Amino acid sequence: MPDFQQAMRAPSSTTLPLVVDLDGTLTPTDTLVESVLLLAKRRPLALCKLPFWLLRGREVMKSEIARRVGIDPEELPWRDDLLDWLRQERAGGRELVLATAAHRSIAEGVAGHLQLFDRVLATDDTRNLKGANKLAAIRAEVGPAFAYAGDSAADLPVWEGAQAAVLVGASDSVARSVRARHPVEREFARPAAGPAVWRKALRMHQWAKNLLLFVPLLTAFSFLPADLATMALAFLCFSVAASSTYIANDLWDLGNDRRHPRKRLRPFASGVLPVTSGVAAAVLLLGLSFALAFVVKPAFAAMLLAYVVLTTAYSWFLKERVLVDVLVLSLLYTMRIVTGSVAVGIHTSSWLLAFSLFLFLSLALVKRCAELQLLQARGQASAHGRDYRVVDLAVLWPMGLASALCAVVVLGLFINAPETRERYASPDLLWGLVALMIYWLGRLWIKTARGEMDDDPVLYALKDRGSRAVVVAMVGVALCAYFFGLPVT
Repeated sequence: MPDFQQAMRAPSSTTLPLVVDLDGTLTPTDTLVESVLLLAKRRPLALCKLPFWLLRGREVMKSEIARRVGIDPEELPWRDDLLDWLRQERAGGRELVLATAAHRSIAEGVAGHLQLFDRVLATDDTRNLKGANKLAAIRAEVGPAFAYAGDSAADLPVWEGAQAAVLVGASDSVARSVRARHPVEREFARPAAGPAVWRKALRMHQWAKNLLLFVPLLTAFSFLPADLATMALAFLCFSVAASSTYIANDLWDLGNDRRHPRKRLRPFASGVLPVTSGVAAAVLLLGLSFALAFVVKPAFAAMLLAYVVLTTAYSWFLKERVLVDVLVLSLLYTMRIVTGSVAVGIHTSSWLLAFSLFLFLSLALVKRCAELQLLQARGQASAHGRDYRVVDLAVLWPMGLASALCAVVVLGLFINAPETRERYASPDLLWGLVALMIYWLGRLWIKTARGEMDDDPVLYALKDRGSRAVVVAMVGVALCAYFFGLPVT
């Protein structure tokens, strides 16, 4: 609605004290849900007490949670358009009041951080400040005449007692109800959360990594329709499970993501998608993936379970430990290859496993070096939430290059192995793979040194034209070596 129309509908509302809600209004997230996530992260056993606290009242539950964990207001996402407008109103002399059902410790922290509000009304040990309770508290503290900024159906009782309304990301039904009964001073649109946002949250672009499941078929040159169909279903299972763990990781790591220059824009970190939707999606996707996994075969489901457990352990605590994180990442990539072998019953050679571990260790170190280079460029000395410092580049850089060369050496030893020379028509042609691997890995590290590497080298390689050309050339060399014999001289 244009500003001049809003002004016509509520000509005197700007002189009223403006009472502002917190959850869903000032911030697009829910501080209670985020507090429960923090409780699960820091004191998981305390979750067992939640039902008993709730039986004593929501205000008791919120107080008990607040005694154990606290929300850092610097880590919360904000509705910047609303904040800008509130600053203008305050500069014009308008009284601003924060009234929220969140616990007082959270509300006072927010008020101290934003430096906008003259007064704070919030839930305490005796009263949950929501609905009718919030309206009564506002009337007692502010008076009968006020404007109210809110977002949800829970705010309708408060709007009933207000002289003007500010709608912040309200649903169509709530907005229609408020417009029909009250003058609307301003409206702020809800952030779009369509299919594109969910694709980003599911990280469907990361599904490309699960193509590693097909490696056993490629190395065995087995392209039977039944095996391909089984592998396609396995790929879907693994991808759906991976999306579930990506969402869980994003929810688990909200604070660190919000401090990261790029990760802060992720759907859950930015508040575009609610945390509750993320929890529901993660559970549903995980259940679907295991239901499909048992269709493939029980052994595949067991490997998928091992992958989910390891990646969850990585997200929860292993990624915070220096070097352990890159070793686990290389293992997770290699597990995809082993899982593909299990799905179709093809033996995985020790050569392939050794090559994969060294290769993916190098790529994981590329990822860390790229992140540390970004921190160095921003003048920061260490990574938040990870035990890495910029000075570690002096060790990580040569270690990554050494891992790349180890992968190349393993590939060379594989070419000279008796079983390789028996299996391939022209095994000497495989030395072309060595040259291509040296070029490709060296190119990735040069791109990293120039600051051109994204923080995920696998996805970078999929988007990079030069990397795609190398992959095509490697496939061509392998096929020629397998099917075509060199003339005898």
